[in-house]
Amino acid sequence: MHKNGELHNNLMVLRAEKKWTQQDLAKRVGVTRQTIASIESNRYNPSLILAFEIAVAFEKEIFEVFQYKIRE
Repeated sequence: MHKNGELHNNLMVLRAEKKWTQQDLAKRVGVTRQTIASIESNRYNPSLILAFEIAVAFEKEIFEVFQYKIRE
């Protein structure tokens, strides 16, 4: 499978706006703090369900949290 792009996110900014730690977000969506850290640093792509759960936690649309950017 050929990869044309990368998944990026705004987790760090959104967490700062809510004054949440990685642990706070992790508890809200049922994962570990390490999972949140890996998603934030783009080392791990969440499942579609987890991506939606994170968006719901922030009361945002999924595209406001995650963006798929095509590589040039």
